[in-house]
Amino acid sequence: MRYYRTVAGGEPRLVARDGDDAYDLTAARSSVTAFTDLAHVADVAGESPDAVARGLFEDAVAVDRPDAADCAAPRVDEVWAAGVTYEISEQAREAESGMPEMYLDVYEAERPEIFFKATPSRTVGPDEAVGIRGDSEWDVPEPELGIVLHEGDIVGYTVGNDVSSRSIEGENPLYLPQAKIYDRACSLGPCVATPAAVGDPHDLEMTMTVDRDDERVYQGVTSTGEMVRTCEELVSFLTRHNRIPETTVLLTGTSLVPEEGFTLQQGDRIDVHIESIGRLSNSVTVV
Repeated sequence: MRYYRTVAGGEPRLVARDGDDAYDLTAARSSVTAFTDLAHVADVAGESPDAVARGLFEDAVAVDRPDAADCAAPRVDEVWAAGVTYEISEQAREAESGMPEMYLDVYEAERPEIFFKATPSRTVGPDEAVGIRGDSEWDVPEPELGIVLHEGDIVGYTVGNDVSSRSIEGENPLYLPQAKIYDRACSLGPCVATPAAVGDPHDLEMTMTVDRDDERVYQGVTSTGEMVRTCEELVSFLTRHNRIPETTVLLTGTSLVPEEGFTLQQGDRIDVHIESIGRLSNSVTVV
C-alpha cells in the first residue's frame, strides 16, 4: 500500500491507497495521522503496517486518491543520506573537487559515506519550494530513493531530493555539512510505499526533469539497479553504534547528475518520479 499524509482543511490525516481504492484511516482512528503512527501500532502488535491498515478499513471513510497539492512530507524525526553509491555520482564529485581520489576511495571501500541531511524543519513536501543557498554558485537536485525506517527496520520507501551546493563542497570536502544542511535543503514525498507495494527496491526506474520558464532544461532516466550497495547494507552502517529516532529516512544516493555548468535557479520546477512509489514535484527558491 501507499500512505499519504494529507493536510487539506488544515488538519493532518493519513490516507491509505490500496490499488485503485483510498481510505481515510484517521476517520477510523483519530490518533493515526501519519505513517509513523501506523508503524508504531504495527510494531507493538507484531504485524505489518499494511495488516494494521486493512484492519481499519471497515471503520475508515472511502475517499478520492489524494492530490499532490494536498499532501505533506512524511512525518519523520531525522533524514540521513548516503553518498557515492553510483558510479556517475562518484565521477561527478571527483570533477567538482580538488581532491578527487578521496571519492574513488569511498566508492570502492567497504564502509559507505553516511551523513546527516535534515531535521523536519528543514524538510519540505510535495509542491513546496526546495531551497538553494544564496552564497552558492553551483546548485543541483539529487533525486534519490528514500528508505523509511521504524525502530531501525525497513518499513517503506519514499522519493527524496537531496538538494546540494556543489560549489561549496567542491571548495573543500570538509564543507559538506554546509553544502547539504540548510533551510529547505531536502524534499520528501509524496507518500510512503510499503515493501509489498515496491517489490525489489534495487530494480526501480527513476526519472527527473527540470523546467525553467516553460522550457525543459534537464531530463534524465536511470535505475536503482545501478546502485553499488544494497539498501540493507546502507541501513546496517547507519545504525551501527548510532541510536536513530523512531522514524528515520535514509536517502540512498543519486545517479542522475546534470552536466557540469548546470545550476538550479529561482523559479525552476523539479519533478522526480520513482517507479512503484510516485512523483515528487517542487519549485526552487533562494534561501
